[in-house]
Amino acid sequence: MEEGTKSKKTVFVGGIGDDVDEAVIYENFATFGDIIDVQLPPANTNPNQQTEAKHRGFAFVTYGSSADAQDAIDNMDLNELQGRVIRVNLAKPMKTPLQLGGNRAVWESEEWLKQHVKPLDQSGGVQGRHANIENESKDADDEEMAG
Repeated sequence: MEEGTKSKKTVFVGGIGDDVDEAVIYENFATFGDIIDVQLPPANTNPNQQTEAKHRGFAFVTYGSSADAQDAIDNMDLNELQGRVIRVNLAKPMKTPLQLGGNRAVWESEEWLKQHVKPLDQSGGVQGRHANIENESKDADDEEMAG
């Protein structure tokens, strides 16, 4: 399955309480379609603190179709789940380590340049256009002289 297709079928559920687990999420979101996967990212557990949360306060629900995901968003966003108002929207794909490096343009990457950039004389850039204009005007001059 393509990554773009998967992300349109996965919804982000934010603001869930500590007492909510996968079963509760599944139970409340199954009404909108076939659920393929429910994920509750675990909290970083510290063995010295027993009262720490079991999860990070959000979940991801992946549906069989994007229409089902949209139904869940339309019906559950800003609704209550076990006493807490939750946010439900389309999940955004995780950023790769390259994307996390800041706001760098893609052409600042050596790999991108090697793959996509041609030498200027082959690119049809300014020099290429300039050469074409000169050739066209020579052709026009030649036609005038011949005509």
